[in-house]
Amino acid sequence: MAEPRPVLALAPLQQRLGYRFVQPDLLRRALTHRSFGADHNERLEFLGDAVLNTAVSALLYERHGDSDEGDLTRVRAHLVREDSLHRVALVLGLPEALRLSEGELRGGGAQRPSILADALEAVIGAVFLDGGFEPAQVLVRRLFGEVIQATEIEGWGKDAKTELQEWLQARRVPVPAYRITATRGQAHAQTFEVECAVASLNLTESGEGRSRRAAEQEAARRMLQALKAEQ
Repeated sequence: MAEPRPVLALAPLQQRLGYRFVQPDLLRRALTHRSFGADHNERLEFLGDAVLNTAVSALLYERHGDSDEGDLTRVRAHLVREDSLHRVALVLGLPEALRLSEGELRGGGAQRPSILADALEAVIGAVFLDGGFEPAQVLVRRLFGEVIQATEIEGWGKDAKTELQEWLQARRVPVPAYRITATRGQAHAQTFEVECAVASLNLTESGEGRSRRAAEQEAARRMLQALKAEQ
């Protein structure tokens, strides 16, 4: 059986992060998937998720302090969702630094959006434990500050699921139900098919996506389009 690959040198990643760890083992743990060993990154991911949300909230408040809570919440959700974190993780070069089992590596785990997004949150959590909130906030500003500064609240419309729910509630129609009807492809490159059903109107629409969330959004978009066409 092949040995799991070792972690690469941490110095280049710390340079890209703009932060040097006092306790390098925290960074190693943040880069360790549960398939590699027991000292993995899931607890750091939990911590990093909270730190990331707090830091992004502070940046949004600073940039858009006159916007209401709902708008700020919506923009934050876009910034910290899996595909956004995945893109940042790629820029940082996390795929080359992850510690994965040989099987997970062969299955494409180093490029899997969920694994990379989780690892990025774990790295943020590791910075928080190593140096406190201030360096973690500096890191989040480094990673997301430019996007936040360029963001205009008006450009972030409601997602399709939210818009559909509000459209139905305004007409006193019960909210839709979503269910996965099919999955295709290998674990690291699956396509999901989801059905959106409004039972009281006897309507269903389907959507596909590379994640369950993306498929639900597409199904909701089609449902909303169909409902508006009938008006």
